[in-house]
Amino acid sequence: MTFFAKFFDELAPGELHGILRARAQIFIAEQGMHYIDPDDVDFQSLHIFGIEDGRVVAYLRAFSVDADTVKIGRVLTITHGMGHGRALMNYAIATIPKKLPCKMLVMDAQTHALPFYKKLGFAVTSEEYFEEGVPHVDMCLKVL
Repeated sequence: MTFFAKFFDELAPGELHGILRARAQIFIAEQGMHYIDPDDVDFQSLHIFGIEDGRVVAYLRAFSVDADTVKIGRVLTITHGMGHGRALMNYAIATIPKKLPCKMLVMDAQTHALPFYKKLGFAVTSEEYFEEGVPHVDMCLKVL
């Protein structure tokens, strides 16, 4: 898998299509969420994605919340149990501070993924809450 980190205006049309298709596949079709996925946040985001066999198989977006904080969202992998999520997150943790200088990475994590994010160094910073009917918690990671 080859990873890329591109701002919205740097994405090729085929890359954008692959990203939106992967997001729809996971969040709309697989998880049954009912919301309009493409939003205005996409325009201000750094899009980090992995391509394998010509398709997007891992993705997340990151955007500045304030001068010190970057939020990660829309984290997905098309294939599960193959290490793509860990590879994506390791690439993102190393790349985001270079492209979006920050001191803290934050995210709204689905509760079922807590053990995964904790192994990467993220800490829970909230009680559980529901977003689009799915249990989530806020998490953070200090950037070194």
